[in-house]
Amino acid sequence: MSPHVVSILVLVAIFVVGTLWSINLGALALVACFLVGTWVFGKSTNDVLEAFPAQLFVILVGVTFLFSIARNNGTIDWLVQWAVRAVRGHVAAIPWVMFVLSGLLVALGALSPAAIAIIAPIGIALGVRYGISPLLMGLMVVHGSAAGNFSPLGVLGVITNGIVERSHIPGSPTFLFLSNALLNLLIGIGIYVAFGGWQLLRAGRRSHEVPVAESTSDSSGGSGGTALRTKPATDTITLNRDRTITVLGMVALVVGALVFAVDIGLLALSVAVVVSMLAPASAKGALAQVSWNVVLLICGIVTYIGLLESAGTVRYLGEGIAAISAPALAALVVCFVGAVVSAFASTTGILGALIPLAVPLLATGHVGAIGLVAALSVSSSVVDASPFSTNGALVIANTPADQQAVVYRRLMVWGFGLVLIAPIVTWALLVWPGWW
Repeated sequence: MSPHVVSILVLVAIFVVGTLWSINLGALALVACFLVGTWVFGKSTNDVLEAFPAQLFVILVGVTFLFSIARNNGTIDWLVQWAVRAVRGHVAAIPWVMFVLSGLLVALGALSPAAIAIIAPIGIALGVRYGISPLLMGLMVVHGSAAGNFSPLGVLGVITNGIVERSHIPGSPTFLFLSNALLNLLIGIGIYVAFGGWQLLRAGRRSHEVPVAESTSDSSGGSGGTALRTKPATDTITLNRDRTITVLGMVALVVGALVFAVDIGLLALSVAVVVSMLAPASAKGALAQVSWNVVLLICGIVTYIGLLESAGTVRYLGEGIAAISAPALAALVVCFVGAVVSAFASTTGILGALIPLAVPLLATGHVGAIGLVAALSVSSSVVDASPFSTNGALVIANTPADQQAVVYRRLMVWGFGLVLIAPIVTWALLVWPGWW
């Protein structure tokens, strides 16, 4: 059996074993890296660990550490109060504000993980305060950022258009951007309706009504469960010394990451350390609030996928695609490979690998280059809501601890649902008709 086939079967086994025995998938994946890397691919342990996503690790730890401090000293509550005032108290508008804001940041040149690292903690905190599902808030932030992904000014747009140009493939930056933005907008509408936004609209709740859980019982004395009611919000949060220091640190994070392109993880960790020194009471217990189980899970899986990439498994799949005689079917398979790999690894990396591999397919003249590049790009980027991508991982890491398991499971269902559906939809709309 081919080493590449063995490595793919081991990946399937990781998910099966982790699900049946409730073992951290990241721990399983790291063990699999050791066994598959050394025994199947003949690599040294140093080579195996080269795929460990150090940058992602620092992003997850740095961002969650900083926002744990901000939660401890009330800065998040102050930001929530400020954000709700910006939408004039219309709670139903909050998810769309997060969607638009993250999309604009990415479209103007911010890296998607950087935008989500900044917006998601605030958005999820808003959701917790006003009874909005963390899943709804997280997905709106992720797909909002995805909507801005292929802007001609955006990092992913610049990279993808550059790959197309170097590969001498016909391209249309405008078509790529608009098709991706429209699909993510439609997904955003679906998310909003499916995960509680419609109920917010119908309720017409305003920010002066804060959701409060209370127990109810029936006339027979039995428990009637828990119901949501609202009560007036009277507390106004003001900036004190510690909150002011934290806000200034968060402003430094935004400016450094978005304007000066400083690494978001290292910058967040640096800001967290400085705030801890200047406001030590705020940092008490904050490091313990970092979602270490999530960090292990995400980094372990991404390390294994990185091993497969370095071992040539992705190229092996690409060569198998090139052997397919039907160009339209081969185009669909390319989109599926992009979606599957990108759900675990770098979207930029997979686009850089698959667009050039699609050149022989495009040379047949049976598949439109503009349509295929758009379909492949959208299929590979829309799945970034997967909990194993940086974006999905940031959502889980910033979700309240008592809801992380539920959000993780639902994000996994959502992410892998998109892996199955997005390639078919984009192929059917952009490739199969042959319009582009």
